[in-house]
Amino acid sequence: MAALDLTPFPLVQMHPIANGRNEWVALSLDLRAGAGAEQVGLLLREMAGLLAAIAPLDCLLLLDTPAQLTPPLLAQLPAARVVLAIGAAALALDGAARRLADLHDQGYRILLDGAVPAGVARPANLRGVARDCGPASQAPVPGSLLALFGPHLAYRIADAQRLRACAQAGFDWFSGGYPLQAGACGAAPEGPSRRPLLALLALLANDADSRELEQLLKQDTVLSYHLLKLVNSAAFAVNTRITSFAQAIALLGRRQMQRWLQLLLYARLDADGPRNPLLPLAALRAAQLEMLCKIDGGERDEQDLAFMTGAFSLLEPLLGMRMDEIVGDLRLPPHVEDALLRRAGVLGARLRLIEADTVPSPHMLAQAGLDAASWWRSQLHAFHWAIQVGRNV
Repeated sequence: MAALDLTPFPLVQMHPIANGRNEWVALSLDLRAGAGAEQVGLLLREMAGLLAAIAPLDCLLLLDTPAQLTPPLLAQLPAARVVLAIGAAALALDGAARRLADLHDQGYRILLDGAVPAGVARPANLRGVARDCGPASQAPVPGSLLALFGPHLAYRIADAQRLRACAQAGFDWFSGGYPLQAGACGAAPEGPSRRPLLALLALLANDADSRELEQLLKQDTVLSYHLLKLVNSAAFAVNTRITSFAQAIALLGRRQMQRWLQLLLYARLDADGPRNPLLPLAALRAAQLEMLCKIDGGERDEQDLAFMTGAFSLLEPLLGMRMDEIVGDLRLPPHVEDALLRRAGVLGARLRLIEADTVPSPHMLAQAGLDAASWWRSQLHAFHWAIQVGRNV
């Protein structure tokens, strides 16, 4: 395992923000009171790298007051790439409304987060809204935001029902754990359609011959469509159109073929409908676990298994089956099974950190054999990879 890096790096909550078609449009960073001034300062140092990693997505900063936007911080925040969601309660502070107006004039998109204080007028040019729409909040009123110029952000959305309510209210940007809940991805595959899907996973997990993969792909029209669409996309920039699975396997190579098929399992929705919200999340988990393994000095086969663990960790909500049923048909290595079933071992501990909706403490990182530097770098790599997957699959 690589030596731990004691250089300080930011530990902040980072969440993807999607539009109504489940396409990622921004990444939010929570810099409100819980983040601490030290973390904001560390983020300032790393902002250029962050914006480069998540391009072309916007970066949305959740802030308590405009006073947090010091001149050095603003100098690192290009208005074309940064959205500011600032607590509406700050409007009651002296000079806050004027400061927000100045930021708006400088080209920043500003969302007022929460209710405007009683007796305080909403500035006429600040019409964007952000709302905590978590389980404890009241459901938004249908059509309530349609008269206000957006985009409007609803965050901490926990399930598909609240997601629909937010969309009906006029929100157009969404964030939260809803992709992991039943109903967020449409109906799970039923009956016989589960069998070829699990058979494909078993072949991938056990290094099957390419001809076996090709035969099974021919039985799955939707998955076949997505594979050929992928290899003909700008991601591979080939001059000759790929029309067969044999060509696709030759172009991608055995290792990359396995990786893309693991992710393409999540691209099983109607080609003309919304994207599967689990796809970029699976890519995110897979890429981060792989990068952490690489930072440790893991061999290529170990990195592949780490990638597989992240990719397969979302099969429960995808298939509507228990993980023990899924794993039973895959014949995975014991440490991968332990990670998926019990979040045990090094892979399991790291998967727990990725799944958690909290900022990992230095103690939590240390328990997983990590430091802030490796965590930050793996996050940037993973978001960059997941963004590219979402744009090409």
